[in-house]
Amino acid sequence: MEDTTVKQVSACQLPEVCHTTGQQPRRVGIEIEISGLSYHALVELVAEMLNGEAEITSRYVTRIRTDHGDFTIELDSDPIKDLDLQDEQLPESLRELGGHAMNLIDAAAEKLVPLEIVTPPIAFHDLQQIEDLCDALREAGALGSREAIYYAFALQLNPELPDLSAPTLLRYLQAFAVLYDWLKERHQLDISRKLTSYIEPWDHLFVERLVEPGYHPDLDQLMQDYLRDNPTRNRALDLLPLFAHLNPELLADHVQDDRIKARPTLHYRLPDCDIDNPGWHFSSVWNDWVVLERIANRPQHLQELMQAFRESHRLSLHNLTHSWTETCHQWLQVNGYV
Repeated sequence: MEDTTVKQVSACQLPEVCHTTGQQPRRVGIEIEISGLSYHALVELVAEMLNGEAEITSRYVTRIRTDHGDFTIELDSDPIKDLDLQDEQLPESLRELGGHAMNLIDAAAEKLVPLEIVTPPIAFHDLQQIEDLCDALREAGALGSREAIYYAFALQLNPELPDLSAPTLLRYLQAFAVLYDWLKERHQLDISRKLTSYIEPWDHLFVERLVEPGYHPDLDQLMQDYLRDNPTRNRALDLLPLFAHLNPELLADHVQDDRIKARPTLHYRLPDCDIDNPGWHFSSVWNDWVVLERIANRPQHLQELMQAFRESHRLSLHNLTHSWTETCHQWLQVNGYV
C-alpha cells in the first residue's frame, strides 16, 4: 500500500558535516532576544509551543522542561532579576511600598530590557522547531530590533564544531574571516545593532595573519594570536567561551571577565533579531551560517576564497570599482552557494 503521509520539509538547511568525529549529532545552542510580550505571556507561549513544563527558578528566570532539554526564559538584566524590595535589611517604609514599586519596575523593564529565550543544545536536524517558535512569537506580537532605536536585540548561535583540533578550528575561523562582510550585509542589521560594539570584526592584523598561505598554528599558538589582537567578548564571532573550555589558564593571561562561560562551541553574535519583520526568519540566519559551514569543510573552495580575499586588498581597477562584498557574493553564486 502506498504511503501517502506528507513529510514536513524543514526550512533550515543542513551542512554536510552533521556529526562530530565521535559520531554524535552536532548541536547548536540559540539565544533569542525580543520585546513586545510580557514575561509571563512569553513563558506560557514557549511552554505551550514546546509541550513543556514551566518551573520558576528565581525572579524573572523560568526553566521549561521539554523533550529536547531545558529552555530558559529570562529578563536580560541581572540588576532587575536580583532586585528584592522585601529584603529585611531595607527600611520598613520602603518594604511596605515594595509590591507597588516592583509592579512599576516590572512594567518599565519589560519595555526597555529584552526578554531572552535560551535553548538547550539542539541537534541540527531538529532546528525546524526554532523556526516554528519564532513564527509563533511574531504572530503573538513579539518585537525585534527595528521597533526602537534603543533596541539592539540579537539572535545568537552557539554551534558545536565537528572536533576541537587546531586544523578544524582554523578552517572555521578562516571561513568566517573572508565571509564577515558578506554575512553582515545578508543580515541587514538594524541601525540600533550597528551602533553597538557587540559585533565588531576581528582586528585586521589577526585577519591578515589568519589568511596567510602557510599559517598552520597549533591550538595554543592560534589562541595567543587571537587574544593578542582581540582580548574582548565584543566580536561578531566571539571565541572566548571556546578558549575558556580549551585552555582557561592561557585565556586568563589575556582576559579576565566573569561573564565568559566556558563551552565547546563558537559564539556567533552578529545577527540581530528582527522578529516582527514578516520577511525575517530564523532559517534565513541559520542558512547563511550553513554557507560558512560548507566552505569550511571544502578545503579547495576555502583556499580559492581566501586567495580572492587577499587579492581584493591589492590595488587594481577591479578593486577600485567592486567591493569585497560584491566580489564574494559573485563567487558564492558562481560556485552554487547562494
